[in-house]
Parts: sequence; C-alpha cells; structure tokens
Amino acid sequence: MDPVTLAVLDNRLRAIVEEMGEAMLRTSYSQILNSSRDFSIALCDAQCRLVAQADHIPVHVGAMPWAAKAIAEAFPQPVEGDTYLLNDPYFGGSHLPDLTIVIPVFAEGALRFWSVVRAHHSDIGGATHGGYNPGATEIWQEGVRVPPIRLGEGGGLRDDLIRMLATNTRIPRDFTGDLMAMIGAARLGEQRLKPLLAKYGADGLEAAVSAILDLSEAHARRILAAWPDGEWRGEAFLDDDGFDRVDVAIRARVVKRGDSLTVDLSESDPQTTGFVNSSYPNMRSAVAMAFAFLLDPDVAKNDGAFRPVEVIAQEGTVVWARPGAPVTMCTSHCSNEIVEAIIRALQHCCPERAMGGWGRRFRVAITGQDARRPGRRFVWHLFQARPGGGGSAGGDGWSTSGEWHSAGGLKFGSVEMAEARFPLLFESHEYRPGSAGDGQFRGGLGGRLSLKVESDGPCRANTAGDGVRHGSAGMCGGEDGKPHHYVLRRADGTERVLKTKEVGITVNPGDRVIVEASGGGGWGDPAQRDPAARARDAAEGLV
Repeated sequence: MDPVTLAVLDNRLRAIVEEMGEAMLRTSYSQILNSSRDFSIALCDAQCRLVAQADHIPVHVGAMPWAAKAIAEAFPQPVEGDTYLLNDPYFGGSHLPDLTIVIPVFAEGALRFWSVVRAHHSDIGGATHGGYNPGATEIWQEGVRVPPIRLGEGGGLRDDLIRMLATNTRIPRDFTGDLMAMIGAARLGEQRLKPLLAKYGADGLEAAVSAILDLSEAHARRILAAWPDGEWRGEAFLDDDGFDRVDVAIRARVVKRGDSLTVDLSESDPQTTGFVNSSYPNMRSAVAMAFAFLLDPDVAKNDGAFRPVEVIAQEGTVVWARPGAPVTMCTSHCSNEIVEAIIRALQHCCPERAMGGWGRRFRVAITGQDARRPGRRFVWHLFQARPGGGGSAGGDGWSTSGEWHSAGGLKFGSVEMAEARFPLLFESHEYRPGSAGDGQFRGGLGGRLSLKVESDGPCRANTAGDGVRHGSAGMCGGEDGKPHHYVLRRADGTERVLKTKEVGITVNPGDRVIVEASGGGGWGDPAQRDPAARARDAAEGLV
C-alpha cells in the first residue's frame, strides 16, 4: 500500500484501541479502574503480534501478546463469538490481579485479530484483601488462578463460571462489573475492526499490518544504528523480599552491535521466597518497556519496534521465577528494577536518551466497614501522593507522576470522589519538598499525604511495595531521589513506620496514614544546573 494509506490505517487502529479504553473507563465499577485507570488495551494479529496499543500502562501492554499466545495455544481452533479469559502468570499472565479478556476477530472465514483487554482488579481472593499478599511463599496463597479458559461462546457468557470467580473475591459486585466492562471493551474492538476488514479486505489489511510493523522496525533500527557499539552493565536493587533477603540484585549486560541490541539478565540474583519475583511475560514486557523509553516518541510501539532487541534470561532467577513461586508484586517490582538496570547500562551509550529513575511503588490497601453503607465491605487502594518521575536531557522530571512501570498511566483520582466513596478524610495532599534527586535537570517531586481513617470499627491494612532503602536512580551524574517514608500515626499520637511488605495491620478510626513519597532521580551533573532554576525551586518551596 502507499505510505498515506498505511499512515491512515495505523492511526485508525490506534483510534480503535483508544476508543476501547474510553469505553472501559466509563463502564468499570471500581475506583482502581474508573479513577486510577489501571487497565490497558491492545490489538494483536492472528500471529499474536502486537499491532496497536493505547497509552495506558506500559508494563501491561508488553506482556499482552503473551496472553494472546497462551489463548491460541490452549484453543488452537477459536470460534467466532468466543470469549476467553486468563490471569495465571505461568500461562500467559503477568500477575493474578491482572485479568485479561481475549476475543477473536474473524473475517472471510478465518481468524484475523485478537482484541485484548487487561485490567487490574481490586481483589482476586487469596489470603489477603486487595490482590497482594506480602506473606505469600507460593502462588496458591496469592489468589484465584485462571489459566486460559473459554468464558463464553456463541456471543454469550458462562454465568456459572462468572459466579464461581466472583464468589472467590471479597467484593463480587465490583469484580463482576469490572469484568463486564472488560468484555464490553473487547467486543467494541471487534465491532470496530469488522468494517475495516470489510473495506480493505482481510488479506489487504493483513498486508498493511505487516508493512506497518516493518516500518516500526526500520524506524527503531535507524535510531539504534546511530548509537556507538559496545557492551555495558547496569544493576538495580530491590530493598528486600519481605522475608530473609535484602538488596536483591537485578543485573543487565547490554550489548549493542549495529542496529541490534542484546539484553542479558541471566546474572540476576536467584528467585526469592517473597512475591517480588517476575513471571516470564512480565520480564519480557519490562525489557520492551526500557527500550521503548529510549526511542523517539513517534515510533509506533508495536511488535516491529521491539524486534531489534534479543532477550537472554535464566529461569530460576528473580526476573524469571519457576512455576509455583509468588509473583504478585512483579508488575511493579521487579519490573521497575529491570528497567533501571537496563537504563543504568545504556546511560553510557545514549546519555541524551537516558532518564533518571522514576519512583518505586509503595501501596497500601485498607479494608473495613463504612457506616454510611451498612453491610457493605470496602477495599481501598492508595493511589494518591505518587512518587516523581526522573529528570532527563529534556528537562526536570514530572512531579507525582508515578512509577517507571506506569510512566504516568496510573492516575491519582479525585480526592473528593475518594472521600465520597470511602470512609476517608484527606487532610493534606501536596508536594514533598526536597524529595527529588539533584542534577543538571532534577527529578520530579514525590507527594506528601495525611489521610485520616473514619471507618465503622477497626480496619485491616496491608502494604506492598519497595523503595525505603533505595531511592529513584540518578543517571549521567545525577543524584538519587529521596526514598519513601510511610508512617501510621495512631489517634493517641503514637507512631510507627510502615514497612513495604506487611500484612494484618490494624487501623482504627481516627488513625492517620502519613505518606512521604520518593522523588525522581536527577539527570546530569548538579553543578551544571541553571542557577535560575535553583532560585525558582527555592521560591516555590520545592527544596
């Protein structure tokens, strides 16, 4: 096809996934989806190649082709009207809270596309509320495992399977509503693809998709070819695994030759007892994510863009755990650390493209009763007071923009809406001065929050995250961001520091959660920072 038609089709495919995302946002039930937007959308072709994605959660999208492959392997003869579901990280998923709906799209009697929706659910059963179990030593303690299954056929759904899944969660209403939103968004993708297939013909559209992927590959290789050849190493450290390990290392050996890149993670530490291990799809997604961050913004992030990268890893390491190991934290940690290790290596190859580290995830989930809604249990996830993004050659980092694995895709929702939905009072929500790493371009600031719990009786909380020992990485001479500091302040004024991996924390009415989030890492020598920028930071109270 001519270049203009290819450009039109590429943008049409992107428009479809964006519309699917808008439908998901407007129909989902839980605040983790309709406020914080913890979901992603993709289209894959019949070969399970990533064709188009919307700008949602990077660590989701890089793993979604593995979900399509798992469905294709489990159901080698899909039927039009079928709906498929999975979440198991050892069968195409990333971690258990992320459910993935996959719907086949047919034209002219053959499979042409997969419409894929992945969404993080507020609860997925298991030993603790909220989808994360810091005490897990095996995946069976983390929640309901769903290998590839046929959830419906002939355009319908298996109500018995949906009831079974919902019954195994603590908030079945939200679970069912969110699942229906996912199915609706995936069906919308199918509906939007059908006219496109009819207009251009199935073979014509397939040829266009292949050409689009080839163009993305050529674009990525042109960028790579301009970098110097060489071999570099980088490493990053997890604080701990919640059990007996501290400073768990992820090591990347990166080799650049011509227009190709090899990322070798096989020297990373052995897998851990706790849930910071990575599933294979998540590890592959983290590598793709790191590479994508170094490309030009206008490179289409599809299968073609990632072809120049070869990945080497060793099963049994923290980046690729053996089946049965707990992995629920992996989409945040160790994915952030995989990205950090790769960027640390490549800062010596393409410093103008490297960026300071983004903040690490430190989540709190609280469950209890709300006096305003008798008999209804709530599960609330902390998305406010997010950490800062890293500085770069382009300027200072974005404040409170989140973690590397989401790169701003996760939002902190309306404070007022959270107070209306949950028995919480946000007493303050602001920047944390001095949290950013210094540099020629500093990191973005983290957030600071004082949150008062106003529940009906005691609540239970758990934490899941990292970043109290290691702040966001400085790059190219920049300084690290300040680590997280979270405190539970009792109503009587006594305090205790919250660890990043705890279960069974009692939170009473009147208690406060005090959050001081990490800032992003700096980029470049701090001595090169513009004095006017320093004066402006001081005048605005940011330092």
